[in-house]
Amino acid sequence: QVQLVESGGGLVQPGGSLRLSCATSGRGFTINAMGWYRQAPGKQRELVALISSGGNTNYADSVKGRFTISRDNAKNTMYLQMNSLKPEDTAVYYCNANIDINWRTSQAWGQGTQVTVSS
Repeated sequence: QVQLVESGGGLVQPGGSLRLSCATSGRGFTINAMGWYRQAPGKQRELVALISSGGNTNYADSVKGRFTISRDNAKNTMYLQMNSLKPEDTAVYYCNANIDINWRTSQAWGQGTQVTVSS
């Protein structure tokens, strides 16, 4: 009943910027915290940034000062502004949401969007 769709990925040069979006669809659910994860080739998935329903944020040390997570609760959309991109940021970026449906809590994931940082 809940779908998350990422967009905004692509190829960018080192030092460049990219803005990812995560749009949600469906009815009858409430979104709590949301987050961005990424997985590089041959590596484990890692948390990039987290944002609560109230707007409190947490970031991985590797992206602090460069990435900014935000959300528009009216649109049920989350964003990740990525600046000063580095080759090591190359990964598939996934949207995640903690969702309540009739007092039941579950996790929802998007299909991912590729971000490639290369000269």
